[in-house]
Amino acid sequence: MILPGDHVSLTVVRILDVINKTAPYFEKNGIESPRLTIELLLAHALKKKRLELYLEFERELDETTLEALREMVKRRVGGEPLQYITGEAEFCGLKFAVDRRTLIPRPETELLVETVLKRKPGRIVDVGTGSGCIAVALAKQLPGAEILAIDASREALEVAAGNAKRHDVEKNIRFLHSDLLKALPDSFTADAIVSNPPYIASGELAKLPKEVKDFEPVRALVAGEDGLEVIRRLVVEARRFLSPTGFVALEMGAGQRATVEQLFVGANYTVAQVLKDLQGHERVIVAVPL
Repeated sequence: MILPGDHVSLTVVRILDVINKTAPYFEKNGIESPRLTIELLLAHALKKKRLELYLEFERELDETTLEALREMVKRRVGGEPLQYITGEAEFCGLKFAVDRRTLIPRPETELLVETVLKRKPGRIVDVGTGSGCIAVALAKQLPGAEILAIDASREALEVAAGNAKRHDVEKNIRFLHSDLLKALPDSFTADAIVSNPPYIASGELAKLPKEVKDFEPVRALVAGEDGLEVIRRLVVEARRFLSPTGFVALEMGAGQRATVEQLFVGANYTVAQVLKDLQGHERVIVAVPL
């Protein structure tokens, strides 16, 4: 069937056979949501929607498809995230191309997008755009907005530009290679500066799940000894470019709210909002200039 090292030759292998054999194998190896995982891998291999599999459980699979599935199962058991294997992640109801050049979009970051959308800014800067998920999601909902997506990684910008084109918003987004806001001209002003920055302390990296610490780009995860190195810089730099009625909206780590709020206050902002994610963690902070 599809498991590594499985040399049993069967005349017929059907979709349901693969699901029934691989789901327990995934569970034994500690893979979260084992049945869902193999269904998503099957859907990817067959270029179908997952729910379409339920109409084709008796479909026979050829050896080429089985071989591709064997390799994907091996990668997943080895810890590689499902999204990197399929090359796709969902965010704000949109499908984004992802690979090891960028972080995988997280559901928590959708709260950041929702927060920005409610304020309807006209000119937005997305700092550390990564896959472009924030910039593209905002562009889809705010077609009149002018969006600048920034990243220090040229490789990440390539992924982001591809996702903008994929969702037909490439005309609404400009991409800029820059270390935070350093490359912006002094005359530039923004209504919103938005970011999901790195916010994990360097000492915490080893404690992260294998699929995160061994596969996702460390530079997009870790920000110094306290996890606030990037936020500390961004709070100060953003102040120079905000319009008088503008705002900064940042994602932050659990337990960082008090320190991040102090950083904003110390840089002449007032904190307007702090929002909790579905797990109850204070996740998004919005600040406006004094």
